[in-house]
Amino acid sequence: MEGGKQVADWSAYALSDVFHSDCPARTVLDHVTSRWGVWVLMALREKDLRFYELRERIEGVSEKMLSQTLRTLVRDGLLWRAVEPSTPPRVTYGLTPLGRGTSEPLASMFGWIREHAVEILSTQDEFDRNSRA
Repeated sequence: MEGGKQVADWSAYALSDVFHSDCPARTVLDHVTSRWGVWVLMALREKDLRFYELRERIEGVSEKMLSQTLRTLVRDGLLWRAVEPSTPPRVTYGLTPLGRGTSEPLASMFGWIREHAVEILSTQDEFDRNSRA
């Protein structure tokens, strides 16, 4: 397996090992929850998108960071990439079954955050007011 190690026996990695830096699940979690990984997975939940559509949908991401994030998530097997030979080439991305499985819990988390955002922001304001006192 290029660029990484293949794990033959996952039973050696108990649930508590996710806190260890050499746990394979931790590496994937870092990719999924990276600054732009979350947004890419969420953007592709609705439909497959071309590179420029992803760049427009995810405000603030640079082409360089989007390219790196897409490459990482394709390598992890969470996204697929299709290139249509044209000038310029048309590159489309979508979620694999693994990626869809990852995006489902993210969508639930986003829903919860959206429902509680006002309460969270209010708590932050109160904390900031009390910190100044």
